[in-house]
Order: sequence, then C-alpha cells, then structure tokens
Amino acid sequence: MTGAIAVAGPKVSPWLTFGARRLGRFVVSLWVLVTMAFLMIQLIPGDPVRSALGLTAPIELVNARRAALGLDHPLWQQYLDYFGGLFRGDFGTSMLTGQPVGDVISDRLPATLQLALPAFVLVIGLAIPIGLTFAVLTRGGRHRGAELGFTSTTVLFAAIPEFLVAVALVAFFAVQLGWFPVAGHDGAGSLVLPIIALALGPTSTLSRIVRVEALSVLGNDFVRTARAKRLPARLVYLRHALPNALTATLTLGGMMLTTLVAGTVLVENVFAWPGLGSTISQSILQKDYPLVQGIVLVYGIGVLLVNLIVDLLLAVLDPRSTIREN
Repeated sequence: MTGAIAVAGPKVSPWLTFGARRLGRFVVSLWVLVTMAFLMIQLIPGDPVRSALGLTAPIELVNARRAALGLDHPLWQQYLDYFGGLFRGDFGTSMLTGQPVGDVISDRLPATLQLALPAFVLVIGLAIPIGLTFAVLTRGGRHRGAELGFTSTTVLFAAIPEFLVAVALVAFFAVQLGWFPVAGHDGAGSLVLPIIALALGPTSTLSRIVRVEALSVLGNDFVRTARAKRLPARLVYLRHALPNALTATLTLGGMMLTTLVAGTVLVENVFAWPGLGSTISQSILQKDYPLVQGIVLVYGIGVLLVNLIVDLLLAVLDPRSTIREN
C-alpha cells in the first residue's frame, strides 16, 4: 500500500505577506481617492465652468475653457485622461487663471509643510514625555490632585478649535504684547504662533492617551519583575514601559498628523499663511473646482502615505502584528 507524500511548499515570510497586504490596501484606497476626486466636478449641478467664470462671461470663453479642461469629451474619456494626467504629474488646469494646478500646489505645499511637520514633531515630543510622567506620578491612585489637574487641562485644550486658539494667540502675543507678527510669512517668528495653534489640541489629546497606555503597561507582570530586580527607575520606564506604550501612541500619532494637515485650513486663514489651506478656501469661494480637486487629492494622498508608514513602523516595533494578521 503506497501512501502519498505531502511536499510542503516554500514558506512565505510573514513580513512579505504583511507588506503585500498593506501595499494592496494602499493602491485600492488610492484608486478610490482618485475616482472620488474626479467625480467632484462631475457631480456639481449645472455647468461648473459657467459657475466659475460667472454668468456674464462670453460663451466663447466658456466653450474654450471647457475644451481646455476636456469637459466636452465623453465621461469615460475624461476619466482615462484624468488618470493618465496624474501619472504624468498633471493635476489639471485652473478654471479661472488657466495656470496648471500642479504649479500652484508645488508653490503652496512647502508653506503648509512648514507648519504641519514642526507641529507634528512638537506634538510627539511633548505628548509622550508628559503622558509618561503623569502616568508614573498617578499610578496606583497616587496624587489625585495632579491627575485631576492634568485631565481637566488636557480636556479643556483639546476641546478648543484650532481657529479659536489661533485668534487668542494673535490677540495676546501679537497684538497686545507685540512679540510675534500678526500674520504673513516673514521669518522664523511668523512660524511660532501658527505651530502652537496647530499643536496645542493634539498634544493634549495624545498625552492623555499616552498616560492611559503607560498606566496599563506599568501594571503588567514584566514591569513588576523589572522593579523586583531593583533596576533603576529610568531603565524600567524607558526600556520596558515606554516601548510597549508606543504602539497605540504611534497609531494615534499618525491620525493626529492627518488632523494637523486638516487644521492648517483654518489656521492658515487666521494668519494669512500662503499655504494649501488658505488656497483651498479661496478656491472654494471662487468656484475654481480643478484647483480644489487637486488640493483635496494631495491631502488625501498624504493621509494614505502616513497610514502606510505608521503600519510599517508598528510592524517593526511589534513583529507579532504581522503574524497575527497572517
């Protein structure tokens, strides 16, 4: 009696499977984002070109602008042209000025990043040590007053909208004290108030989350074992507690970056900052839909990239996550 011998196939690396899944999710999400951005103009009631140029614009100008934008083609052809243009780095053309949208974005994006990236670094750089410090101070129900003060302050700051924080900062530090410029993009001093306005709320929210995660970690057996070995407190907190609390912190930190980018729309308008946030507000008011479309697409791609990077960082910090998903 002969039995069949099962031959095991080559073992696929969990990292490879995890990376392929994340990349596939990114590609699908990107396709959905591009499709929704394309449909923005198609779903606008009436003629978007006429709406942008005004009712008094000559019909010849309207028809010429429609032809330049490709809106006189069938829908399927417009969709393929839009995809093909994006692969070539072509985001379309402004309805009002005829300027390439990609040029406007490349001019304004650096100014937005000048606010969003330092604000994100400030959030992470403050929230993690603040949250960990108050977790250590208040673990086991100690220092109730410190816990109440920390919770009340962070809840209050997290609840205030960015534009109200920005207005308050301008009124006090710029108008009353004269320490910083009221508005505009003029030197390093003009960065301070917008960055604080963007970072204050997310720092408060994330520091609370870090404290809760750190309290959970400090109650685990491996932390008690480290203390029983009489390791220095610095090693217990930084080597054992902090890395295990960073998993949820990184996940939410990536989400915070997306909210920071969205917050630039309001903050840039308060400070007359020449970035994408103020540009998209002006474009909506002027009904320059291709420019709105291009900026929304850039914001969306940024969010997808941040989520992908966070997923990969979490896999590096916690390799077990790749195995659990497989």
